[in-house]
Amino acid sequence: MRTGIYVRVSTEEQAQEGYSIRAQQEKLADYARLKDWSVYKVYCDEGISGKNVTERPAVNEMIDDIEKGRINNVLIFKIDRLTRSITDLVNFIELFNEYDCCFNSFSENIDTHTATGRMFIKFMGIIAEFERENISERSKLGFERKVKEGYTLATRTASYGYDRTPGNKVQQINKYEAQIVLEVFDMFVNKNMAYLEIAQNLNERNIKTKEKGKWHSRSIKNMLTNCNHVGNVRYATKDEKRNFEVEGVHEAIVSKELYEETQDLIEKIAVKSYTKRPKEEHYYSGVLICDKCEGKLVTHGDYKVLENGERVIKGGYRCSNYLRKTCNASNVSHKNADLAFSAYINDIPDFNAIDDVQIQEKENEQKRAIEAIAELNKKLDKFEEREKEILNLYIAHTINFEKYNKMQNSINDEKEHILVELERLENTESEDVEVAKKDIIKNLKENWDLLDKLQRRQFLIKCVDNIRIVNEVPEGKKKGITTVTDIQFNNPLERSKRKSIKTALLR
Repeated sequence: MRTGIYVRVSTEEQAQEGYSIRAQQEKLADYARLKDWSVYKVYCDEGISGKNVTERPAVNEMIDDIEKGRINNVLIFKIDRLTRSITDLVNFIELFNEYDCCFNSFSENIDTHTATGRMFIKFMGIIAEFERENISERSKLGFERKVKEGYTLATRTASYGYDRTPGNKVQQINKYEAQIVLEVFDMFVNKNMAYLEIAQNLNERNIKTKEKGKWHSRSIKNMLTNCNHVGNVRYATKDEKRNFEVEGVHEAIVSKELYEETQDLIEKIAVKSYTKRPKEEHYYSGVLICDKCEGKLVTHGDYKVLENGERVIKGGYRCSNYLRKTCNASNVSHKNADLAFSAYINDIPDFNAIDDVQIQEKENEQKRAIEAIAELNKKLDKFEEREKEILNLYIAHTINFEKYNKMQNSINDEKEHILVELERLENTESEDVEVAKKDIIKNLKENWDLLDKLQRRQFLIKCVDNIRIVNEVPEGKKKGITTVTDIQFNNPLERSKRKSIKTALLR
């Protein structure tokens, strides 16, 4: 009986009595001598879970030796040392039978040469798998409860910007990393830098990730979308059914206003769907749409050779449906797009006047809301007095319980309607009427020419949904006439008031 002894212990089981590698080896070697078996080799997987067979080098080496006929007997300390999966256990039994290899378990006293032994081993495998799944379910419930209480799991490492010492459930701010987090938010929102540009900036400055590695586009986006930085914790991010986010007990690094502005910008970038963040000189990229087919315009470069032989690239935009041959719209040069945009905004009413009208309407709406709230609160007071009256009538036996209950339910229904209306009116009252004046450039007609390329890009991405444009080339002419036919602006009154990046950096 050329015997292979297999032993395994996971990291969590190292300290458990009877499961150490040495204890298993000694008992199994003694058992083999007692049976007069020759030990060919001891196969040892130390610090490895029994969940997955493919990730255990020693057990795979043992399988190879069985298939090559080097061993014809396997001895283990306990079934769950070999596997915790009933599927893997059945596969092992089939392997042993195919290569006429005996199988023995020291603790369970099992011999697979008998029908009773084969039945018992399947039963033990079912129990082992049940226990593993039970432990997994209990762990998930524990993790979920921990997050609902406001604690981050940080099972592997804390988020960048935080540290969590062993034994401490609450993560603390790492001041150096927190400053880097604020810089990343600043570069993305205020400086219009792409994920890759930010990563390159940090790598050039030799700033390492939490794992002491290099930054990539994905790691930058993960940082910008990590709710830990705004003081929240989340659970099961890859499972839509179980995923949730709650307020955490740790301190925030960035303000809620800054975080929300960042998420809005990320969402708008995705909606505008360009393959890479545009350069500053192509600041219309992502907002132009074709007036002929409503397709998106993408950046396009025309190569020109000057009289002196110099080769230059003339930037512009082209309808995305042109290459699909479903649209014949002419290309639009960046220069002509600028002229057409300026011509359009010069023909629309002054932005300050529009803002003043919107703000005045908002102020009037809030004034009406305040008056309505006062009236509804008076009604609530009257209903509360009425509740006391009918309660006294019931106590004095003037009315029976059935009538009391009916009257009380009627009052509750009325109060519910009032409370719903109060909530709506209080939200209207609390809206900031100055958001239009503080959140966008006030007089676009006067200030557009004063903005640099980066500022123009920031205005367009934040405040413009789309610009409809067309370049019509008259018959017999080489050059076309570029016209902006419509501009869809974001409604600033629908957004919450934002704090500036600079204010957040100075906190």
